[in-house]
Amino acid sequence: MTAGKFHDRLVTPADTGLPKGFFDRFVVNLHPDDATAPSVLVGCGLHPVRGTVDGFAILVTPTEQRNARFYTELAATDWSSCGPLSWEVVEPNDVWRLALADNPTGMTFDLTWRARAPYFATTVGVANPAGGTTSFDHLFQSGYVEGTLTADGVETAVSRWYSQRDRSRGLRTLAGGQGLHVWFQAQFPDRSVGFLLVERRDGSRVVLEGAVMHTEESGGRLDEIVEVRHDLRFSDALDLESGTVAVTTASGTVYPIGCDASAGGGFMAGGGYGGHHGEAKGVDHVEGETYPLDGSVSPRTLDSSLTDRLAVFDWDGTAGSGIFEFALSRSSSYSYEPTL
Repeated sequence: MTAGKFHDRLVTPADTGLPKGFFDRFVVNLHPDDATAPSVLVGCGLHPVRGTVDGFAILVTPTEQRNARFYTELAATDWSSCGPLSWEVVEPNDVWRLALADNPTGMTFDLTWRARAPYFATTVGVANPAGGTTSFDHLFQSGYVEGTLTADGVETAVSRWYSQRDRSRGLRTLAGGQGLHVWFQAQFPDRSVGFLLVERRDGSRVVLEGAVMHTEESGGRLDEIVEVRHDLRFSDALDLESGTVAVTTASGTVYPIGCDASAGGGFMAGGGYGGHHGEAKGVDHVEGETYPLDGSVSPRTLDSSLTDRLAVFDWDGTAGSGIFEFALSRSSSYSYEPTL
């Protein structure tokens, strides 16, 4: 692995002199490799200058999405927990431990995350039209999780479920003018195709970063992604249904990947996205709700359209699964246009 190059551990009280707005966040998702339910999304962010920390847990079943959000003051924690959620970086960039105690989702777990491929990491820098600069370190990586997960009193042995983790640290103030956002993580038996793509409302590109990450068994190499084209189908509710992405790497390999995103759920408003991260809500504040997956809740109705959808992928006959994160602008000035 490429352990040691990315500073994987989150900030500690020893990290001083940080700029206003600085954050350090992780997000991990997990699911069976055949993309059957459940889909689990969990994450946490530290905001040292504000003195706050927030976390979330989302459980998606075939019929509903259960959300729990946790907020507390950093001074009331050991900087490695937030309410019922705790974590340990056992081996940076290789092994994490995640635990979730009782919370409103009815889900608890004790899981070990292990990398199955080298990570892709870069620094995203964008000058914002309204002023200021977004600059944050960004990493994503494919792995497996093992351990136990209990939902509604039923314990499941988790064995080599696919998992993707995302780490970001710095200043992130991207706002306004965006049309399409995609964070794409397609897991195949011997590689993972991962990228972040952000386009403006006029179709011009803000960010493209990513790589095809080959598993250690297949050589453990990174092949950087240099181009992405897409043809996606969205409902009137701005929910992704299906589509195709064509990924081109630096080696000249083209990956045409079909996507079935009809499973439902993964609405990240349930995790506090939409401007609620870093809020001060006192010590050990917990809240949550359940979204029915009957069409009454959608990217159009929530305070954020960001969605992390458990999806089925097909790459030239090779089946895969993973997370297709997407968001469309709800502005009347924007209409999605395919580029493929």
